[in-house]
Amino acid sequence: MKIGVISDTHLIDTTPLLEETVKKYFSHADLILHAGDLTSMSVLDAFAGKEVIAVSGNCDSSQVKQMLPDKKVVEVSNFRIGLIHGWGLPFGLERKLGLHFQGIHCLVYGHSHWPTNHYNNGILYFNPGSFSRGLFSLWRRSIGLLDIEGKHIEGRIIRF
Repeated sequence: MKIGVISDTHLIDTTPLLEETVKKYFSHADLILHAGDLTSMSVLDAFAGKEVIAVSGNCDSSQVKQMLPDKKVVEVSNFRIGLIHGWGLPFGLERKLGLHFQGIHCLVYGHSHWPTNHYNNGILYFNPGSFSRGLFSLWRRSIGLLDIEGKHIEGRIIRF
C-alpha cells in the first residue's frame, strides 16, 4: 500500500502547482494523509478521486477546524497511524505529540516544516515537511510517501 503524505499547504484554494504535485507524486497512492494547515477546505479539491484523511492545524480557518478533527488514528493494513498537526515550538514536538496516541506504529505530523523520517522505540516518526516554502523549510517544498509492505512501514521524503 502506498500513502501520500502532505502538510502545511497554507493555501486558500487549490493551485496548479499543488494539482501537478498530486498528479506527479501521488498518482499511485492508495490514500492521502494531510497533517493540517490546509487553511481552507477547498485545498482538498486538488486530491479529487483520491481518499483523503486530514486533520486541522493551528493556522486553519474556523471552518476547517469545525470540519476536521485535531487528531485521528488511521488503521491501514494492520498498522495504526497517528495523524496530528502539532503546535508550539518545534523542539520536543515528537515527544509532546506522541503523548496523544497509544499503540501506534507510525506518527504522521506537521507544524515544524522540518521533514522527518526516523524510527524511535519502534515507532516511525514522519513529518513530510511543508508544501509551502518558508524559512523553516529552508525555502524548499517537500512532501512524503509511506510504503506499507507486509509487516514493515517505510517513509520517504521528496523535496522539490
